[in-house]
Amino acid sequence: MSAVEPARILIVDDNRAIHEDFRKILLGGKRDETLQNLEASVFGNPVVARETASEFRLDSAYQGAEALSLVQIAHDDRKPYSVAFVDMRMPPGWDGLETIEHLWDVDPEIQIVICSAYSDYDWQNLITRLGHSDKLLVLKKPFEMIEVLQCTHALSSKWRIERALREHVDSLEKDVSDRTLGLEAANKQLRHLVTHDSLTSLPNRVLLDDRMGQAIAHAERAGEGFAVCVLDLDRFKLINDSLGHHAGDELLKHVARRLTSAVRSVDTAARLGGDEFVLIINQARVPADAEQVAHKVLEALQVSMQIGDLEVHTSASIGIAFYPGDGTTIDALYAHADAAMYCAKQRGGSGVECFASTMSLATEERVRFEGDLHRALKLQQFELRYQPKYNAATKKIHSVEALIRWQHPERGLLLPDQFIPLAEESGLIVPIGEWVLREACRQVGAWQDQGLPTLRIAVNISALQFRRLDLVDTVRRALADAGVDAKYLEIELTETAVMSDPAESLDILERLSRMGVIVSVDDFGTGYSSMSYLRRFPIDKLKIDRSFIANAMTSADDASIVRAIISLAHGLRLKVVAEGVENAEQVAFLQDLGCDQYQGFYFSQPVESAVFEEMLRSGNAPEFERAEDEAERTHSRLAVSTNRQRRVSTRL
Repeated sequence: MSAVEPARILIVDDNRAIHEDFRKILLGGKRDETLQNLEASVFGNPVVARETASEFRLDSAYQGAEALSLVQIAHDDRKPYSVAFVDMRMPPGWDGLETIEHLWDVDPEIQIVICSAYSDYDWQNLITRLGHSDKLLVLKKPFEMIEVLQCTHALSSKWRIERALREHVDSLEKDVSDRTLGLEAANKQLRHLVTHDSLTSLPNRVLLDDRMGQAIAHAERAGEGFAVCVLDLDRFKLINDSLGHHAGDELLKHVARRLTSAVRSVDTAARLGGDEFVLIINQARVPADAEQVAHKVLEALQVSMQIGDLEVHTSASIGIAFYPGDGTTIDALYAHADAAMYCAKQRGGSGVECFASTMSLATEERVRFEGDLHRALKLQQFELRYQPKYNAATKKIHSVEALIRWQHPERGLLLPDQFIPLAEESGLIVPIGEWVLREACRQVGAWQDQGLPTLRIAVNISALQFRRLDLVDTVRRALADAGVDAKYLEIELTETAVMSDPAESLDILERLSRMGVIVSVDDFGTGYSSMSYLRRFPIDKLKIDRSFIANAMTSADDASIVRAIISLAHGLRLKVVAEGVENAEQVAFLQDLGCDQYQGFYFSQPVESAVFEEMLRSGNAPEFERAEDEAERTHSRLAVSTNRQRRVSTRL
């Protein structure tokens, strides 16, 4: 028995002397030697003489109703009785059997010992009436002390064991129940994820196909039509690149809520991925029904959305295909709605177009062109052209920029603006960009091996490529494989790419700069830049966007912008490169402003490597920027700053 929590024993008898007998037996002092020997003969082990006062706690009741009250209180207090000794006859109240029935109604686990000097009921009658043979014993009066002790010890121990077992089973059942509920919740979530978009909670392609199948079946039975709308956000990539992917995700959530509120309850709004959504407009008896819903969606999207601290405006291009006129299968309806959407986007966006048979040809051509782009890398159809950058002071080649071209087997030589947007949209820009980087480094290494004048080569890095975690390692491997020092590589990044996530950009730029790689901001002036970040970034050059150079001679505003950029850059100790220089007038204008380097058709178009090699051999040898000492000529600003700090520390 536990010494911590004594077993609670209830004595129910109308004879007060009986209560005293129980107390002497169960709560008395040391037991005599005869009692110890008797107990040893029963249990088979010597019994050490001990105090028994702590083993049991006795309560008395003199009538059945009083006993019931005590049992009820003990049960409510969660301190139940383990054993009850109940007299069979307790006039004038309940007899023993009626008392036991009431006690078991409250606490069916209590162990009962019937105490009686009479034989009013035989054992079978007791069991028939009470029905609890495993919790019931009969003790004939007068009883021996050892009988009372044995009953009390055995039944209270049995009660404790049963209670511990019940608690353990209850605990196991609770664990099983909790885990079952957890599994049910997880399964429910998994089922939801299988059929819904994780970002917006809209139906995904799986559920969309099911809904379209149901719509087709219903339309066939009812002889009705319905419409499928493909919706694509306009300029979403600009928002995603300039504000970051988190802002892009928030915008998509806003759009999803707007779509859900704009369509009717019988319609379906789904997200396929990226910024592409699909609507099923049921009961569209005439095209005007679906067009009305589509225009309602456009109106809902025109209301500005709060993304962080910015107020963002967005629009969408929507293409509509009708069942059964534009298709009777899921694939046909979706393909034709997508073709109409693409047509709406080509016409400037923020509009609605219904499918026409001529649109499918344009869509098929686009799909075919994307397939060609996938194969171009494997078939080595990409080439690099090299456009020199000239030092404004020496009029000699300072460095060169590598520009990609696609030698298409049917369309001929394609310029970047003819395929780079598709490469960015499809994600192919990452492997294509890595090929450009590796090929440029290889070419510089080849020129050095030929003994040609060493020079730096500039490579454009897309926003998607810049955000990849392995960019720095990719650059390092490309340089190592080509055997080229990092100081001969310049990376050009757009202003929007750099500013989309300033904190992350700072980390990437610092790692590149520590390698010794030069970093330039391309198309400067077309995005937005925080002056504080521009000052903190380890940037070496600003490239003025060609649109400002082209209009500087005719637009006072553009001329002022060019002047301001050059002044800003020099104030931050940055070099300035003007791209798109095409005439002497522009050169003179830039020279007056102190522009450091020029690039454009006025000096040279992008040429093949062999032509550029001849330019180098012709005596037009490159010169690097003049710096305060030789060690700083080809290193990035961060590397230069680190070197200076080391030299100061050495002097100290």
